[in-house]
Amino acid sequence: MAFSFGELKSGNPALRKAFSRPHAAYGSDVMTVSGTVNKTGILFLLLIAGGYFGWGPSGAPLMFLCLIVGFILALVISFKQNLAPALSPIYAIAEGVVLGSISSIAERAYPGIAMNAFLLTLSTMGLMLALYHFKVIRATPLFQKVVFFATGAIMMTYLVDMVMGMFGHSVPYLNSASPIGIAISVGIVIVAALNLIMDFEVIHRGAQMGAPKYMEWYGGFALIVTLVWLYLEILNLLSKLSSQQR
Repeated sequence: MAFSFGELKSGNPALRKAFSRPHAAYGSDVMTVSGTVNKTGILFLLLIAGGYFGWGPSGAPLMFLCLIVGFILALVISFKQNLAPALSPIYAIAEGVVLGSISSIAERAYPGIAMNAFLLTLSTMGLMLALYHFKVIRATPLFQKVVFFATGAIMMTYLVDMVMGMFGHSVPYLNSASPIGIAISVGIVIVAALNLIMDFEVIHRGAQMGAPKYMEWYGGFALIVTLVWLYLEILNLLSKLSSQQR
């Protein structure tokens, strides 16, 4: 049976949108896994550079501006994948500034937390890549559905919490440092990490089907989206754990 990207329900909306149908043949100018890895590396370095700038005193005033810019760029790239080579580097820098500012605030409250979150994010990505490469975790249809719906439920919960926050309320335990709140954060971190398996699988299939070359940048952008989410969730989990120790 011929493979269709529609069979993959990636939790990452960026990849799910782009690879929802097969691409036409593009000759030798096609997407490759190694090319996507290289593009992801470039975007990751730009993310770190933005984080370095956001960590400084000039980063905080730009945080909200970069947050808006990053959100708009993510929407544009998701609908216009051919613009990924030009816009994804800007997105990575903007998100880096946001992460740097947030990390700086967390670091002042809990010294050492930012580096721990960074290292744990890299370690998690390495672990997921190894589990995927050695086929310990396979992106089966059941796996896809579970990750897809779990990710959707988390995003819906965050949206509800944001709306409730406008009225001075919040979703019970979501932001709490109680044992239940910590367990919720652990669950969200696991779901975010499993999204990397979905991303690896969809990128691998994209290369197999001969997607256009610019999709390497798009695949890198999508991976950065997942890594940003994973880092923020790990940072949040460590913040809850650190607050309990005081």
